[in-house]
Amino acid sequence: MSSSIITPGFPLARPRRLRKSDALRRMVSENTLTADDLIWPVFVTAGKNQRDAVASMPGVERLSVDLLVKAAREAFDLGIPAICIFPYTDPSLKTEDCAEAWNPDNLSNQAIRAIKDAVPEMMIMTDIALDPYNINGHDGYVVDGEIVNDQTVEALVKMAIAQADAGADILGPSDMMDGRIGAIRGALESEGHQNVAILSYTAKYASGFYGPFRDAVGASGALKGDKKTYQMDPANSDEAMRLVARDLSEGADMIMVKPGMPYLDICHRAKSEFGVPVFAYQVSGEYAMVKAAALNGWIDGEKVMMESLMAFKRAGCDGVLTYFAPEVAKILQG
Repeated sequence: MSSSIITPGFPLARPRRLRKSDALRRMVSENTLTADDLIWPVFVTAGKNQRDAVASMPGVERLSVDLLVKAAREAFDLGIPAICIFPYTDPSLKTEDCAEAWNPDNLSNQAIRAIKDAVPEMMIMTDIALDPYNINGHDGYVVDGEIVNDQTVEALVKMAIAQADAGADILGPSDMMDGRIGAIRGALESEGHQNVAILSYTAKYASGFYGPFRDAVGASGALKGDKKTYQMDPANSDEAMRLVARDLSEGADMIMVKPGMPYLDICHRAKSEFGVPVFAYQVSGEYAMVKAAALNGWIDGEKVMMESLMAFKRAGCDGVLTYFAPEVAKILQG
C-alpha cells in the first residue's frame, strides 16, 4: 500500500470494527486458502498393499502403487488438484549410471500410469533428479568427487521423457543443474509433449530442512558429502531472481521456491518481480517440526498448520506443495 494514503486517526478509525465478527473478518480477508492451492507430495514403494510409516514424518507413509491409487482418488474427492510422486527405490536398483531413473517401468512411472487410469482428472507432478537412483545419493552424477553438470543434464532429459511418456502432467526438475530446463523443454517439444508443463525448482537452497524427506526416499544413508555446489546458498536472494529469469527464458511455465516458510521473502520477490505462477514447497523438516510440537502439546497443530499455509498465500504464492494437503482439504470442506 502506498505510504501517501492518509487514514483518519482514532476514534474515526477503529480497525477493531472490522474484526468484530467472523462474518466481517471473512468479508475483508485479504487472502484466501482453498484446496485448489494444494499439491500433495506422496511417496511410492514396491509391493502390494504395502504401507510403511516414515518415522521422522508423523502421519506420512510410503504406499505401494495400489494403495497410492486409492489415496489419489480420495485426495481428488477432497478437491486437491495435483499430487507429486517421489519413489522409494530399492537399494539394489541404485547405481552409478542411475539407469533406473528413465526405466519406463520404474516405480514412479508405474504410479503415474495407474493413477491416470483410475483418476484421469488428477494432475500428476513428478520429480526430476537422480538422487533416488544414485548410489552416491546426489542429484547428479559424481565423477572424481565432483557433481558434474552437463552429463547429468543428459540423464535428466531421458528421465523427463520417460515420465512424460507415462502420462505426467507437470515435470518438477529439482536437481539444480545449469541448463536443464532448456534441455528438457527442447526434448519435450521434439518428442511431441508440447503440453507437458514444467514447474522448475528454481530457487532450491542447500537447506537443513530436508532431513526427513531423505529418510522417506531412502537417500540419507547413501549421500556422500553435501549438495552445496549445486543447491543455493541460504544467504542469497538476488541470485534467486537471476535463476527465475533464466528458467523462464529456457521454457519453465512455473517456478518453485524450496524450502518454504524460511524463504517467504524469495517467494514474494519472485511474484512481485516476474508476475508468473510461483509455488513453494513446505518441506519435510517444516512439516515434522509442526507435527512434533503438536504431538508434544506445545502448539495447536491445526491452527499452526493453517496459519503457515496462509503465510504462503500472503507472500504471493499461487500454490504450495505440502504434506498437510489432505488434512487441510478436509478442514476446508467441513
